[in-house]
Amino acid sequence: MKIACLHTAESNVAVFDAAAMALGIPTGVLHHEVRADLLAAAERAGGLRDEIAQATQQALLALAPGADAVLLTCSTLGPAVDALAHAATPILRTDAALAAAAATTAQAGGKIVALCAVETTLGPTAHLFEQAAQATGATVEVQLVPGAWALFKAGDIEGYLHTLAQAADSAYAQGASVVALAQASMSGAAALVTAGARPLSSPGAGLAAAVGAVDVAARQPEPGAGA
Repeated sequence: MKIACLHTAESNVAVFDAAAMALGIPTGVLHHEVRADLLAAAERAGGLRDEIAQATQQALLALAPGADAVLLTCSTLGPAVDALAHAATPILRTDAALAAAAATTAQAGGKIVALCAVETTLGPTAHLFEQAAQATGATVEVQLVPGAWALFKAGDIEGYLHTLAQAADSAYAQGASVVALAQASMSGAAALVTAGARPLSSPGAGLAAAVGAVDVAARQPEPGAGA
């Protein structure tokens, strides 16, 4: 099995390798490619523009040959995957898997708080989480954590994670039943949260979804089989 991951931050390579290890995915299954330029372009443009979505789609499709599944790990670029639903190789987004997991965990009447560090991911995240919550009756609140992304871009990862953990603690204090860390780079903050259950994060959810998609594809009959 081969899972190709398209990241927009080099630091997410180690994050996903750690998540794979925690899930028991063998070493060598993941293949990583980093395209920081795509997120940088979206930030400059104030969101995901058509030309950036097309460049993201091209990068994803370029990873498909030789892979059993392709995983986009950037929430800002996530909507680019929607046009690739019929690709021969499953192409998934980690934030979609996270939203589904959060909705299932919250159940009816629960309150999901999805924390974001990058402003450009607010819209895509809200759309995904609200869509997933419709199936369970949970409510959704998407929050931007002020100052967090500036810390990340300055290389202050410790400060970044502590700021996110404080935001998660605050969300629990204000009645959240589930807290989700909407971007892959945020996952290290989960272990620092003390006011509630360990927040959900996207690397584990995305990889589990990718493994599931590979399993489903493997069970599909070959074209013409049984004819």
